[in-house]
Amino acid sequence: MENPAVDPLVAERPGPEHFDAAIGHVDTLWSSGNIAASAARGILYSIVETLGTFVGDPDLPEHARAGYIGLLESARELRVKIGE
Repeated sequence: MENPAVDPLVAERPGPEHFDAAIGHVDTLWSSGNIAASAARGILYSIVETLGTFVGDPDLPEHARAGYIGLLESARELRVKIGE
């Protein structure tokens, strides 16, 4: 039986290691020419939006927020590197 007090989006929030891996994959693929810049930007847009939502969550513990903020900055830097 599902607990209505548990928000399924919060309960299934991916850990920072998943976002770090995703950003790394996009960087590797773009650097090697195996993904179009527009596709890389689209993926990064989704990552940035998702991380921004997590960072804005008032229930997120500070230590987790700091990790997500670092990843958010990494994704933004890669987006700039690829070119907006």
